[in-house]
Amino acid sequence: MKKFFLLLFALCQLGATAQTLPMPKREFRGAWIQMINGQFQGMNRDRMQANLTGQLDALQRCGVNTVIFQVRGEADALYNSPYEPWSRFLTGRQGTAPSPLWDPLEWMVKECHRRGMELHAWINPYRAKTKGTSELSKKHPYVKHPERFFEYDGLLLFDPGMHENRKYICRIASDIVRRYDVDGLHIDDYFYPYPAAGHEIPDENTFRAHRNGFTDKNDWRRYNVNLFVEMLHDSIKAVKPWVKFGVSPFGIYHNLRPGTNIPGSETAGLQNYDDLYADVLYWINQGWVDYIVPQLYWEIGHKTADYDRLVRWWARFAAGRPLVIGQDVERTVRAADLKNPALNQMPEKFRLQRTLPGIAGSCLWYSAAVVRNEGNYAEALAHDYHRYPALQPEMPFIDDKAPGKPRKLKAMWMPDGYYLFWTAPKSRKEMDKARSYVVYRFTAKEKINLDDPSHIVCITANTCCKLPYAKGHEKYTYVVTALDRLQNESKETKKKIKL
Repeated sequence: MKKFFLLLFALCQLGATAQTLPMPKREFRGAWIQMINGQFQGMNRDRMQANLTGQLDALQRCGVNTVIFQVRGEADALYNSPYEPWSRFLTGRQGTAPSPLWDPLEWMVKECHRRGMELHAWINPYRAKTKGTSELSKKHPYVKHPERFFEYDGLLLFDPGMHENRKYICRIASDIVRRYDVDGLHIDDYFYPYPAAGHEIPDENTFRAHRNGFTDKNDWRRYNVNLFVEMLHDSIKAVKPWVKFGVSPFGIYHNLRPGTNIPGSETAGLQNYDDLYADVLYWINQGWVDYIVPQLYWEIGHKTADYDRLVRWWARFAAGRPLVIGQDVERTVRAADLKNPALNQMPEKFRLQRTLPGIAGSCLWYSAAVVRNEGNYAEALAHDYHRYPALQPEMPFIDDKAPGKPRKLKAMWMPDGYYLFWTAPKSRKEMDKARSYVVYRFTAKEKINLDDPSHIVCITANTCCKLPYAKGHEKYTYVVTALDRLQNESKETKKKIKL
């Protein structure tokens, strides 16, 4: 009984903390759904669709508005690719198509859009074989061109120093963007391989053949990754300029050291710049990425990688593009707050996210932990931190032109209730089209304030919204705005209604 009251007290405190935080109208609220962990391996179509439906429904209930879905983990495909084999993480054997034939990426795009969520297709660029894969399909690119790869600690990787590989990976990404209505293309933190004791990256021959004037191999490796990131960005935009390109790097850019002018954090862990040859800040400053999601999976107070120090560092140095914080759900709820051990670290992490300038939201590692409601995380999102809907962060560097406003608002009775209908605005170009709508509600005494998300009734792709009709005596003003693909918001159209 005592434990129950302690838990109840902690939950009340957590809710009270959330109520005092700013509630942004725009916020990236993402979650990763990975396939490389084998959670779908060997499932038939109906079981996998049921599993994903459960995950998407749970994410929708707690306000997630972006799903990052892994579709390529080792030069394979969780979609119907003309270039690479079906993944063993889907069917159990690489190259074996699902039976009955279906396309998980196509299905996920439709299901996410139906729920008002964005779908970002997540690929691993360089990894071509994981340690657990013992058989490669005849369709696998390594079987066709083994000279373009190297082996490292049980992995096979595309050699980043070869231009042919950069072109090939960009062709894969362009194909996904061209054939699927994805909202984003996302890559993770695997560039050059994570260092393994006793192993050297076997790229000396590539360095000699393609050194491009470099004498320092480390600078050359960073140059190779820079070329790839720029090429990938340009490839995506050439096909569909509205598709967002996101990168989720390891959480430490560079450890602070005397005598260097490279920005560094007060940490002592693995480094993007030095160990993975990923110059993330350079990509941001060059405008090659549209959003950045550093994986800050550690606890506040961690000895070698303190979350508090890292989130402040990224907010200071990486705000040139929307900065999204990668959160580890399990570690967050298992770690006690340093000032109030009765609470976990979720309230303090959200306080930092919502109060530090330059942070555009968070992304949750990983979906299944949210679905399990680890440490009451999902409940806290639904009732406190995400209690109102949120639009996506603006990206004026891609497009800042708002669509036309909705037309011909009209309230009508239908067999199942009272509805508000409207007509889509006219448009000439794809990026000017209305893709969804925001419906707000205000009482007769309230001033219309579209910056307050508490008035959002729904964000919908439909041109109608069912109204919460009661007795027909209360007067409300309903406001509808249109959103384009980048969620630029139109001017409002109003309608007074008795409910």
